[in-house]
Amino acid sequence: CAFDMDGKLSILDKIGDIGDLFDKMEDEHPCNDFDMKFRNKKKGPQTRSTMMCSVSVEPLKLKGLPMRLCDLISNMIDCVNGDLSGDDAYRNVSDVCSDLQLMLNRPGRFLHDLDLDNLSLNGLQLNEALFDREMDFSILQNSYRRSISGANECAIIVGPSGIGKSVLANRLGTYVSSSGGLFLSGKFDQLPHAKPFSALASAFNGYCNKISKDHLQTVASKLKVALGREALHLVKVIPSLLTILGDLDDETEEDQDCVDAQKRLQYLLCQFVSVISSCSGSPVTLFLDDLQWADPASISAINQILLMSESSYGKRQFFFLGSSREEGMINHPIGDMVSSIRRFGVRATEVELACMDKEMINAMV
Repeated sequence: CAFDMDGKLSILDKIGDIGDLFDKMEDEHPCNDFDMKFRNKKKGPQTRSTMMCSVSVEPLKLKGLPMRLCDLISNMIDCVNGDLSGDDAYRNVSDVCSDLQLMLNRPGRFLHDLDLDNLSLNGLQLNEALFDREMDFSILQNSYRRSISGANECAIIVGPSGIGKSVLANRLGTYVSSSGGLFLSGKFDQLPHAKPFSALASAFNGYCNKISKDHLQTVASKLKVALGREALHLVKVIPSLLTILGDLDDETEEDQDCVDAQKRLQYLLCQFVSVISSCSGSPVTLFLDDLQWADPASISAINQILLMSESSYGKRQFFFLGSSREEGMINHPIGDMVSSIRRFGVRATEVELACMDKEMINAMV
């Protein structure tokens, strides 16, 4: 005899108790075909008095039988007594057998009791393989692999609010991190007065705090060369950059060729990405959420970053991942940016997320 985790006897050892209960039901209501008790129930006081069954499933509950099996037996007793009718009642024994077969074939779903204490602490746990969009995740994985292998490619996750764009992106982030890459993330703000480059600044601040000590010296020296005396302008946007560059000279030239401050920052951001994607020792993934709220300066900077050719500092290992609501891809600067980079040979993979269909919802339930 098998034992369960709690040391209780398995269901097979309690079949005798269930048989004793059915024997008692048969003794009280002799019938050659128990199925007739379901098909020939008659309404009225006389039928109830002649068909009343006094047995109880409580002894079975005390012996540790699953509640669902006890409920099935209780339902059968109620059918005999006339307490249930219509859709709530078993029509014949074959319906009972069908339910018992489901319990036998899939006990985890149809037989075993729910762990209410665990559910109250952890909530309902869904099957990741089914609900984490395996096909969409596979598309992102392939796009990432091609990009860090040298291809000029990016990916955009598109879908309505709440569909799971950020969840899918963060799942890729887990994959990137587990394979030794760096996953940087930033999020654009809906506020109308948000600072330009805010999402980029947040992501690159994260990089400055994540860089390994083994590559710190190399990245610092390359950045000093790439940024030159204008590094201080970028530090104003990415404060944590000082942890890499150290103290900088406060004096900067004012009569520079690039008089537009935003264009200067766009150039410096491109230089920054060129260095970190070539000298960090790990592939760098930049994820920017809510692109539909991106400021024009950031969109222009992203466009330039994606159009960068091979880095002069070594093999480039960089992947850009964005997410946007559907309206962000139509008559919006983001959609224009994607069209622009495609004209220059940059592959832009769009992953469109849709709501769950009827079959998936039924599987979840």
